[in-house]
Amino acid sequence: MLSIKGLRLDHGMSWFEEHDDPSPNAWLVIVTYGKCIYWINGEKTILERGDFLLIQPGVHFYGKSVPTVFHEKFVIQLALNEEAIQTLSVLQKPIFVCSRVGCFELILERLRVVWKEWQESISYCSIRAISLVLDALSLWSREIDRGDEATITLQHTEKMKAYIQEFYRGKITKEQLGACIGRTPNHAAALFRRVTGQTISDYVHATRMRTATYLLKDSLLTITEISEYLGYSDVSYFQRVFKRSIGLSPTHYLKLQG
Repeated sequence: MLSIKGLRLDHGMSWFEEHDDPSPNAWLVIVTYGKCIYWINGEKTILERGDFLLIQPGVHFYGKSVPTVFHEKFVIQLALNEEAIQTLSVLQKPIFVCSRVGCFELILERLRVVWKEWQESISYCSIRAISLVLDALSLWSREIDRGDEATITLQHTEKMKAYIQEFYRGKITKEQLGACIGRTPNHAAALFRRVTGQTISDYVHATRMRTATYLLKDSLLTITEISEYLGYSDVSYFQRVFKRSIGLSPTHYLKLQG
């Protein structure tokens, strides 16, 4: 359906890029930190963390950093065929499309793994990257197809994410999230999974694991203390969740940090 012609990670405060040649490839930009600016066919677009931008082939654009603001983004150059364009509604938008996407955290977590494999030219990394991009475009297309409903749905999802971010060290239930957005527990759980691509439990674990990696690198806490801090009374269970999420045991991860 598509192939990847380039994958890179941009970051810093002095980035500038311009494309005025009739490139046959599309550009997918995923901003992971800070903000940056694009001018696409003369239209100004400001991108922030969590935004996806797709620029169609042959479109003139240039972009730059916001002065004094650090930013980070992944940029993926895509070669599309007619099958991909006809299948995914996000690819049918003229010139460009940009929006905040509910599945951002899920895609980012996988994208960082794929990026590392891409840098190291690990076997089948291009196939894994294509799979990731198709998943991202599919979930994004699903949101676009829902139109105005998606805006309200995304607002509810962001509210639930904020609740999880505040209370993730404790038990999070669908009843709590339903009360958070004024909906039934089952509605909240179904909405959350549809938008983010993750169950509530998966999202909570992922949030805890991001904190775990930070604590392993930058604190003096032991693995047992980190496990307890993050709400895992069973350190063996914490270690299994960590390995499933990160791909390494906490001990191995800690050794790699030097």
